[in-house]
Amino acid sequence: MENDQYAYCRRHAPFYPFQDQAEFELGKFLCEHLTQSDMERFLKLEWVHRANPLFSSKDQLLAWVASLPTGPKWCSTTLEITGYPTVQPINLIWRDGLEVVQDLFANPIFANHMTYDPHVVVNGGERKYSEYFTAQQAFEIQIIQDQLPKGATIVLMIIASDKTPVTRHTGGLEMHPIFVTISNIQSDMRMRATCHAWRCITYMPIPKFVDVHPDYQTILSQRLFHKCMDIIFADAKVAAMVGKFMPDPASHVQHCFTPLVAYTADLPEQQAITSKAHSLSGMHQPFWRNWRCSDPSRFLVGEILHTGHKFFFDHPFKWCKELVGKDELNIRFRSHHKRVGMRHFSSGVCQMKQMTGQEHWDLQCTLVPSITGIVPPPAQSPVYSDTSVDSMVTSLEEFHNHKHAILDAGARRGTKGTLNNFIIPKLELLQSFASFTKDTSALIQWTADVTECLLITHCKLPFERTSRQSWTFMEQIVDILNHEELMRQFQLYLFLRMHDSPLANAIVMEEQEVTETDPALSWITHIAPNDPNQQCFVGPRPIQNHFLKGIRSSTATVVFHLYALPDFGQAFSDYIAKASDGQFTTTWSSDHGHLKIWNKFRLQLHSVFRSRLIMPSQVVQAAPPSEKFPLGNCDAVITQSIHGNQTVRAVFQPIAPRHVTLPHYLADKPLLYVQYYEIANNPANQPAISMYTVTRKYHKGPTGQRMRLGAVISLTDVTHAVELIPVYSQGADRMVSAATSMEVYEHFYLNNFSDKEVYHSLHSDLH
Repeated sequence: MENDQYAYCRRHAPFYPFQDQAEFELGKFLCEHLTQSDMERFLKLEWVHRANPLFSSKDQLLAWVASLPTGPKWCSTTLEITGYPTVQPINLIWRDGLEVVQDLFANPIFANHMTYDPHVVVNGGERKYSEYFTAQQAFEIQIIQDQLPKGATIVLMIIASDKTPVTRHTGGLEMHPIFVTISNIQSDMRMRATCHAWRCITYMPIPKFVDVHPDYQTILSQRLFHKCMDIIFADAKVAAMVGKFMPDPASHVQHCFTPLVAYTADLPEQQAITSKAHSLSGMHQPFWRNWRCSDPSRFLVGEILHTGHKFFFDHPFKWCKELVGKDELNIRFRSHHKRVGMRHFSSGVCQMKQMTGQEHWDLQCTLVPSITGIVPPPAQSPVYSDTSVDSMVTSLEEFHNHKHAILDAGARRGTKGTLNNFIIPKLELLQSFASFTKDTSALIQWTADVTECLLITHCKLPFERTSRQSWTFMEQIVDILNHEELMRQFQLYLFLRMHDSPLANAIVMEEQEVTETDPALSWITHIAPNDPNQQCFVGPRPIQNHFLKGIRSSTATVVFHLYALPDFGQAFSDYIAKASDGQFTTTWSSDHGHLKIWNKFRLQLHSVFRSRLIMPSQVVQAAPPSEKFPLGNCDAVITQSIHGNQTVRAVFQPIAPRHVTLPHYLADKPLLYVQYYEIANNPANQPAISMYTVTRKYHKGPTGQRMRLGAVISLTDVTHAVELIPVYSQGADRMVSAATSMEVYEHFYLNNFSDKEVYHSLHSDLH
């Protein structure tokens, strides 16, 4: 920034070429949200003329934006394949892969989220696999690093790509972007598309060759793909061999080597990448042939979204629909209790044709207890151990040992009827997940979920702001993305400049408890914690840390945040008797005292996998009967009591009369009225579903009537919010809805697949 050609102008006018912050924000808004024709119309409004911005036309505004300090520059190269003309010229729009990697590696925003050396994490006597630098391949690369010059640094490159249509009905326009990042940036940052840890480096040309057979069209397209990748990563391959001097986030110059360690793509694209290895497509010069330490058998990692999620949706889920019946399956999903923050399929699931990765996950989490006899979906843990990897292998073996039952039931069907085989490429790929986990660490970090998000932000949304002409839309998208990147960087520069913060290095120490979800916002917050201009930076906001001002449990591992709601009364004499050791208080009476009532509270936990990471809070509902929920709307929890599992019916706290001090057991914290469940069956007795079954607990009332067993407990006794799904047996009750299912049914599955944190912590808590 400080070496830019206009840096001297910004010494006294930091917003140059804009006159002030307001004008810069106006220009930024226009560039990010309007098409060029809309900009022109807006700038011609009389109101704008009265405001009198210095730029008077969209051409002038865009020229100003283009003059801002820039990072890696975009290039345009015209290519051709001799003897094969195309309908339109082959135009490759690209940035140098090494320059983009250098820009990422030097970005101080990621300073507290970088890893440089392989390391082994051991917990409970077992090795853990999480970040790439904890994997076996990282140590193999370290052996190579020992052969490099003294002090050399390995910057591990990751590539992702996918092809997507940008027109819905007509035109047939497609885009094929290539994205790059580095594995040195921690996976929880890389996996968030909004953190800008991924950069688009090219849009692959998708030519149509004239008078060419469709088979040769594919061959020529794949040859063009590898030729383009050679151009883009030529310098990166040289750096992998001889190194490149790059500044790190602390502005220290490092001698860096850049091997390719991971490439995220779907199965067809993986096959195109490995064409030489399988003697397919006549490809004799794949782009990775001369890239040091880069082998497709190693860098083509297991990919969760397509191999896991979409395999499940395309195959096991279809088998379930055949066996259970679409109508029955829809009724069961519609009757699931609604929890805040969880997807509820209120219209059923069988009619869905396309889903996001999160929707795939939500479906898999609830399918197991909705029907029996289905192998549990693979858990997406951010941390694996040797035991959990072995469990993965065992689960897959169990499926193969019993898969004949699916064929016997006629559940595997194709377009021409019943199939009697399991020739499914994605199923075969699952066999490699165990070895990939140990070689490259947790597979969730390689999911194409991020790529799918990037396709929206870098292809589909920018396309809406172009002229949508097949011969110009790609160049227009590059201009749009370039303007956004320039203004985002310039905005950060301005913020630091206005606070006299060092531009080269503004690294801050990370707090003990990590709640930030966006590294840029975290960086800005530490530099200027009270500046109202922080709101100008758009990004995922930090997770609210209720540990700072909430009510802590005795172990300080659970915290609550309350929301005040209308009052209601509840008797709790038994609790007072127990809490007071029989010394009843006269300062408050359950018959005449007043209560403060809430109908929900928030529960927050530390991550089971990373104890310093604070998870987003969960809402636990305890609403009384209403028109929408005639029997109330209450969630289930796990507590520290001997009964373990309860439904929260009310959250309350006594109100002290005037000039009266309540005893500590009434005044310190809110209380819960809960109704108990008891364990009716455990996972060992029902391996087909591998869950606990719970049933309501009853006792005799004062007149001998059968009543649900309830009690008052302290709010800090709660350890987890959990999901209960009714045991539907032979068929679901068609009269039961999501609003009544928790009150009508008596038997429930305790769904340990509802959340990976719950999955890994429930067993020890219940035991």
